Parts: sequence; C-alpha cells; structure tokens
Amino acid sequence: MSEPVTALGGRRFTGIATVEERPLQGMITLKGDLSDPRIKNAATGVAGVDMPGPLEGSGLGEHGIAWMAPDELLVFVPYQEVTRTIATIEKTLEGFHATVADVSDARAVFRVSGPHAREVLAKLTPADMSPEAFPPGSCRRTRLAQVPVAIWAEGEGALGLICFRSVAVYVFDLLANAAQEGASVGYFLAGA
Repeated sequence: MSEPVTALGGRRFTGIATVEERPLQGMITLKGDLSDPRIKNAATGVAGVDMPGPLEGSGLGEHGIAWMAPDELLVFVPYQEVTRTIATIEKTLEGFHATVADVSDARAVFRVSGPHAREVLAKLTPADMSPEAFPPGSCRRTRLAQVPVAIWAEGEGALGLICFRSVAVYVFDLLANAAQEGASVGYFLAGA
C-alpha cells in the first residue's frame, strides 16, 4: 500500500511573506443541527477544544474545530486518527441525524506567515483581511481568485488556508505570486 502524501510535497516560498504547504491534516466534516448539544459534544469530545461560535475557529492546529456554515463544522484531528475519530463521532451520534465525512485527502492546507501575510491574502480574496475585521480565531469561507477556500487567523502574522486538493498548485502559485519581493504596499502593517 502506498503512503499518503501532501498535494505538493511540502512546497514553500519566501518573499514578503512565507507561503508553505502544511503536513497532512485529518479533517472531518460534521453536518447537523449545531444548536443540538449532541453535535457540540461529538465535535468537542474528539477535538479536545471548545466549540467555536459563528465565523470562528477553536484550536485550528492538529486538533481544532472550524465553524464552516450554520449547519457544518470542520473537525481537525491528527491524520492517522481520522478513521478512529469518525467511529467515535458516529457512536456518539447514533440515532441522531448528522453527516460525518472524512475530507482529509480531498483538501490541501497552507500557511501564510510574516508581517505581510494579511496583505498577500487581501490581494486575492474579497474577504476583509484587516486585523479589526479578521482577528485571531476568525474563520471564513470565501474565494481566493476563482476557487473556494477557508481562511483562518492563527495569530498575529499567521493565516491558515484550506482548498480542494485538485487546485493546490493553482492556489500555491497565486499565493507565491502575491508574496513576491517588492509586491508589498504595507497597507496592514500599521494595524498589525
């Protein structure tokens, strides 16, 4: 059996910001009535983090939860634990209407970091990347040029991004182009 690999083999670019493909990440889509405590307990129980509010993420490292829609969460767990975690979620939600799906191998994960990270993304997305509108812990589904992505603010100067694996090369190239040396106007530096 072949070993799983990331879409781009850990590709990295450094310019006015660093763009890097992250290692394999376990990701589970959990859809259902988010106001029901069973959904909350299933997600927080396996991720080990608090339930995020709308347009937020909690943890968003190897373990975390991202609010994706009024009826959808994205649960982050270590890649090798996805099968066991799905079984745990399904057991917790037995008899309850919910959808649980492993989307780990269908996604690519990137990190954009450095003092110009927000500026790099602001060139490519209609979402407001200002620190006031998108503080640490924020999470948004949006577009990057012409493809759907989810972006979250990890902290000052670091943003995470998920896209479909099928467009990983395109997304990396967009980010690297926007992060070219000399491509900064310093728009967000005063408020960073």
